Amino acid sequence: MPDKPSRGRPLKVGVQLPEVERVAPWSDLARMATTIEALGFDSIWVGDHIIFQDGDEPPRGPWEAWTVMAAVAAITNRVEIGPLVACTSFHNPGMIAKKAATLDEISGGRLILGLGAGWNEREYAAFGYPYDHRVSRFEEAFTIIRRLLNGETLDFHGEYYAADDGQILPPGPRVGGIPLMVGSAGERMLAITAPYIQSWNAWYAWFNNRPEDLGPWLQKLDDACARAGRDPKEIERTCAVYVGLSGGKGRHVGATDEAKIEPLTGTPEAMASVLRQYADAGIGHVQLVMDPITAEAIEEFAPVLEILDHP
Repeated sequence: MPDKPSRGRPLKVGVQLPEVERVAPWSDLARMATTIEALGFDSIWVGDHIIFQDGDEPPRGPWEAWTVMAAVAAITNRVEIGPLVACTSFHNPGMIAKKAATLDEISGGRLILGLGAGWNEREYAAFGYPYDHRVSRFEEAFTIIRRLLNGETLDFHGEYYAADDGQILPPGPRVGGIPLMVGSAGERMLAITAPYIQSWNAWYAWFNNRPEDLGPWLQKLDDACARAGRDPKEIERTCAVYVGLSGGKGRHVGATDEAKIEPLTGTPEAMASVLRQYADAGIGHVQLVMDPITAEAIEEFAPVLEILDHP
């Protein structure tokens, strides 16, 4: 099981760095990362996307996720770091495993490897990635990634990917120990991953950003564990939470069906109370998607952590 949150905190609290909300230069990202760590947050997350376009609006895009995570790892010492989540379609799976082992080395063993099959067809077309059979491609990629990170020398020949005598050298600081997370509630995706993952993630739009609406999604994971013969308690449940802070104007999102989701707002006491509800529902780690996402917003949220730490 993942480590429990420190202090008296009932769950870990992380922050997702800007994705498509605005173009954040590295100086901003670095300031946010060091602020997140200094104020006692537990983790930093980076979306893995290439380009978004809503209707006739101009396209937008974030920086490349693995490069950003490596840079964040180099300027922090304590916080966990992870992609939310890494799309297995964007890189050869052996290279994803290689990147993960290298990032785990740079961070001193702080990586949480979130993985998913991707969904945004616009960016697949823009960069020439095949969009068909995404779950089948993910299944092969996931098999290669987890086995290589488990220290295996791998011969694998699938329909989409292959490896001949493949191995990760040097193996990184946690051979077989990088925790795997999946960001999906699809029955087939959970069947592929539930026997092996250490954590699972739900995106805030799935459950209307309300802890009371998480139940059906958590049940999907429980059912997948039952089919896999696995104790559900072995898998940490995590979820993104959309938070509105001073100056927020509504998140300019990459998926238009999220535009009407209401953010979590209120006093620090009120927001802490809702995060406790997430913990009571079985969530062990939340990733805050802030509006706005700035160092000042991160500082504004910090009193919520103080309240959580002192029940």
